[in-house]
Amino acid sequence: MKPIVSIIMGSTSDLPVMEKACQFFEEMEIPFEVNALSAHRTPQEVSDFARNAQSRGIRVIIAGAGMAAALPGVIAAETPLPVIGVPIKGSCLEGLDATFAIMQMPPGIPVATVAIGGAQNAAILATQILALADDTLMQKLIAYKAGLKKKIVKANEDLAQLHYTWKTN
Repeated sequence: MKPIVSIIMGSTSDLPVMEKACQFFEEMEIPFEVNALSAHRTPQEVSDFARNAQSRGIRVIIAGAGMAAALPGVIAAETPLPVIGVPIKGSCLEGLDATFAIMQMPPGIPVATVAIGGAQNAAILATQILALADDTLMQKLIAYKAGLKKKIVKANEDLAQLHYTWKTN
């Protein structure tokens, strides 16, 4: 089984954030790979990865990066594949530095950007992209979203059971 999604992170210290994407792909039964590459420390390897991803069967790339957050943009510059950037909170600026670095790409080099630490949403977005050409995957997404609705309906049922003197609903 060949991966169709690649999850890349600047270092293994990003794994606790990026693991949420791995877990979602496991749940959806989507083959993926996970690697650490650094735009600053391993620039040639990043370039090789980006240039060869499509020929290896990768269809979507998720790249997590903190601080200067060059990784998603560098990858996007060298591949025709969609790249989704996940800003990761660093030791300063609470991840805003990474967010702005990922979002502010020049014309022609788009990187879709999710919330700081939003690897799960990156995985969901990647799945939505893949599902455009895969009816089975689309049905899994529809079921997943229906499950989200059920959780909120259940939460409201539970909240209705709370009893307070001044609670009116």
